[in-house]
Amino acid sequence: MGAADETRDGVPLTNLDQPLFDGAGATKRDLVDYLDAVHGRILPELRDRPLSVLRVRPGQEPFMQKNLPKYTPDWVRRTEVWAEASHRRISYALCDDRRTLLWFANQRAVEYHATLARAGQPEHPTHLVLDLDPPEGDSFGAAVRVALLVRQALTDAGLAGAVKTSGAKGLHVIVPVASPTTAEEAAAATRALAARAERLDPALATTAFIVADRGGRVFVDSTRAYGATVVAAYSPRIRPGTPVSYPVGWADLESATPADFTVRTVPALLGERDPWAEALPDPQSLPAELVEEGRGIPVARVQAMHEGKRRARARREAG
Repeated sequence: MGAADETRDGVPLTNLDQPLFDGAGATKRDLVDYLDAVHGRILPELRDRPLSVLRVRPGQEPFMQKNLPKYTPDWVRRTEVWAEASHRRISYALCDDRRTLLWFANQRAVEYHATLARAGQPEHPTHLVLDLDPPEGDSFGAAVRVALLVRQALTDAGLAGAVKTSGAKGLHVIVPVASPTTAEEAAAATRALAARAERLDPALATTAFIVADRGGRVFVDSTRAYGATVVAAYSPRIRPGTPVSYPVGWADLESATPADFTVRTVPALLGERDPWAEALPDPQSLPAELVEEGRGIPVARVQAMHEGKRRARARREAG
């Protein structure tokens, strides 16, 4: 093995001193060391959930990997999922242990996106996700204000959630739900909560799926449902400085700076703690009136598709 190679937990690790990607400010070793340092916190987020990873090879654009490659070791657990879009079965990894996580790190898998439901139970998500996507520019403060609107909407509905940075420019509010919540109920409740947050301050928050309709407001994305994934707490992101999706207490949100949470800084910030496990409320039953309200709200993506077609038709007729 070369000087930059080593073995951990039986996994050969190679080319550890290579830069991770352009602008990462980190090497492959930094990624491996980081994921190893936080494996006890990130694995509970990934365990038993079909996993998609974003990998980046030297000199190439990042790519999303869902289907496990043929050279995957036999000891990596996997689950078969039918993909309606591509009409084929996809073999997803289940990243259940340190060894598998280290193997992914050696594959230069930087981002870890897990499904909302566990393997074999796609109809029963364990949590809702409200993804807060601020407009371009220095707009994290706006995302924070909208997260507080979402928290108010949750409180008004008798629910509680936890918040983390997305590791990009936004925030994720996660709401654990009790079994047996169905995917349809979860999707409806997510739409209702997004609409309620928007109503609390429509000048600041919007549920408009079409970017041109957002008017510089923070998009409250309610479309993470069914087979959707969300980047796991503690996952790195392929962004300048290699930031991490990091838990932030509600009381600390307004003073948070997402760029402070990187693969280089987070292990020392954590110490022995697991702030995400501490922040997550117990699973909650969804109020029937919230679900019913959401059933009356169109799915944003579908509505946007129809609206896009309507506008294109109007332009053709006008021209």
